[in-house]
Amino acid sequence: MVEKPDRARVGDAPRDATEREWEVFVREETDGRMRYVGSVTAPDADVAYEQATKLFAWFAEDVWLCPADAVARYSTHDLDEDADPVPLDTGDEPRTVE
Repeated sequence: MVEKPDRARVGDAPRDATEREWEVFVREETDGRMRYVGSVTAPDADVAYEQATKLFAWFAEDVWLCPADAVARYSTHDLDEDADPVPLDTGDEPRTVE
């Protein structure tokens, strides 16, 4: 049996940024999967794309950007003093690690 993690919804407040934050996803090869690589701070998508390419994706086939404020964040880490705990209801379903 695996213990269920206790997660809390992390606030939507900017992480000390003065401009909009963007989450960056890249696909390194045509048949590869998208993966999260980090975030950048920029006033708009074009500047975010330029920064993301320089930092994370100069080699990537695809670069996707998502405004960080459009992402619902859940974490087991203590990232936000005002985070609200969110219970995970799995009923009687057993959890195992393979």
